[in-house]
Amino acid sequence: MDICFADCTVRFGDRIALHPLTLNLSERRIGIIGLNGSGKTTFARLINGLVKPTSGSVTVNGLDTVRDDKAVLGQAGFIFQNPQNQLILPIVGDDIAFGLKNRGLSKTEIDARTQAVLQRFDITHLARRRVHELSGGETQLVAMASVVVTGPDILILDEPTNQLDLKNRRMVSETIASLEQQTLVISHDLPLLDNFERVLLFHEGHLIADGLPEEAIRRYHEVALC
Repeated sequence: MDICFADCTVRFGDRIALHPLTLNLSERRIGIIGLNGSGKTTFARLINGLVKPTSGSVTVNGLDTVRDDKAVLGQAGFIFQNPQNQLILPIVGDDIAFGLKNRGLSKTEIDARTQAVLQRFDITHLARRRVHELSGGETQLVAMASVVVTGPDILILDEPTNQLDLKNRRMVSETIASLEQQTLVISHDLPLLDNFERVLLFHEGHLIADGLPEEAIRRYHEVALC
């Protein structure tokens, strides 16, 4: 997968949320860190078109996020900070299948793909569970499964271990590590990113560090303590 930012800028009114940025992303695991309001979520949402560039461009495998927005949405799935907001139907299995029902698939194929992703995430036992009965970690896994079942090549996760206890954090962390998709993770949970191939640090709308986790995290501590 190849994600390209070309002189990309984002403004919200008079405020520059992201200063001109040019870079390519091809690594399998990429972390995105920074203080609140640093621009990291704006950056991540540019990748699947939830935010549009004010100037410049973003492409995903050659698809422009403005011109080819529907195709990009099919390639880049986003799991929000509160995954429960993404669960639409009351029963887990029905919710996971929901994303497939407008794709012209037969019921047999929908059932097969739903069952496969339930097994892939080791949550088959949750298929008939009500979503409001899930633990925090289970909710995160179900939200991830409901996106993965649609076949994206890229996954973007916003604070996937936020407010999880140690057991659920480990469960989600291990699942992220096993994902086949290129995965970008916005996180304040810095140990989660220890084995990532690349970490980007944003500050006041600028990318100020880009490298191995230890390098970017060291710089983050310097910024946070200023």
